[in-house]
Amino acid sequence: MVEDLFRIENLSMSFGDKKILKNINLVIHRGEIFALMGPSGAGKTTLLRILNFFEKPAGGDLFFEGTRLSHVREINTVRQRMSLLFQTPTVFNTSVFNNVAYGLKVRKMDRTAIEKKVKDALTIVGLQGKERQKARTLSGGEAQRMAFARAIVYDPEILFLDEPTTNLDPANVAKIEEIIMQVCDEKTTTIVLATHNIPQVKRIANRVGLLLNGELIEVSSKDQIFNSPSDARASAFIKGDMVY
Repeated sequence: MVEDLFRIENLSMSFGDKKILKNINLVIHRGEIFALMGPSGAGKTTLLRILNFFEKPAGGDLFFEGTRLSHVREINTVRQRMSLLFQTPTVFNTSVFNNVAYGLKVRKMDRTAIEKKVKDALTIVGLQGKERQKARTLSGGEAQRMAFARAIVYDPEILFLDEPTTNLDPANVAKIEEIIMQVCDEKTTTIVLATHNIPQVKRIANRVGLLLNGELIEVSSKDQIFNSPSDARASAFIKGDMVY
């Protein structure tokens, strides 16, 4: 039975007079890889930031496990169960270990537990043995994988990924995609991936939502949206016939 983890209703967002998101209704299922697809400027990053509570929407309601989130205490509690990986990784000027351990130290976890969790996370992303290396000496692909380890080290229930493979070489793209599927499968982490990379969505997503000009025009299974989309704009976007 499919379990709803996160739900948003009638969500909107504006910056000044510009409407960024318009009447968004979306349900995220527990344990799925949900791809939020759309061209640059469609509002994907803004929606991810709202879901992770980095931004407050202009209107609408957010529900987590069926509970409407309306108080700061509720929001802060849920936020601790989430993680967001940005398109460009933040790299602290210290060791790989300290970069990955940062969130655990903030949570005041004991040293033994931190060492185990950091080791496990680095193993998942293929950076085992690099704990003492200066993080800023890593390659771009390694830095993104280190940031991924930092995002999953405290076992979030839901992980938001904002264009996580942009500007990476094919080998690192394949590795990141492998990590995404492994984390979802083995840790039962719910993944929400914002991307305009159609082949990537085809490879790893379970369900897909297409965001165009701030509107979520279609949400369906991967097979449905790529083989027989219900909206003509979705079909045009997928075929590359629509230029933005």
